[in-house]
Amino acid sequence: MKILLLADQAEPTLWEHLDRRKLEGVELVLACGDLPASYLSFLTCFTAAPILYIRGNHDDQYAQNPPEGCLCIEDQVVTVCGLRILGLGGSMRYNCGVNQYTEKQMRQRVQKLRFKIWRSGGIDILMTHSPARSLGDDTDLAHTGFKTFLDVMEKYRPCYMVHGHVHQNYQYNFKRVRHHGDTTVINAFGYYLLDVPVTEHS
Repeated sequence: MKILLLADQAEPTLWEHLDRRKLEGVELVLACGDLPASYLSFLTCFTAAPILYIRGNHDDQYAQNPPEGCLCIEDQVVTVCGLRILGLGGSMRYNCGVNQYTEKQMRQRVQKLRFKIWRSGGIDILMTHSPARSLGDDTDLAHTGFKTFLDVMEKYRPCYMVHGHVHQNYQYNFKRVRHHGDTTVINAFGYYLLDVPVTEHS
């Protein structure tokens, strides 16, 4: 199963020139925040795949202008294409932005979802905007990752965590893929095509 991961930057080959080959065979699109609503709405015209999104720290305008034809999974556990996906957008609080949270607030969001996670039988993908603490985050407060995400991975052991927020040009040692226990952690900056074996979501 091919999943298109997006975050932080409207990919020029998709947005400006529409390289349809990037969408061939894609069965699911996961948008990890800080993307123009018009970009995601545009993609719905060229793929039948469901487009799921969460909010980044710069997506305050989504309240008035959400991406049309897309599904927000903020603070939800949804099953799409056989995959159980938990959505937690936003970043560490560094000013008064709507989509910013303290570590305590993020932990409370997860606690409120415990029943939904239990009812779904766990999660296959943890979908966030910010990274987890010390897994591809940065040293400034705005780009510090959440320790809570480490706890989620250790408790529920999802196959994947996908996030954005830390751009490729922010770090000289930028890594697209990392691992934490049983979880493969992917920074979706720009775009990334993820192939998920059928056995993982059947």
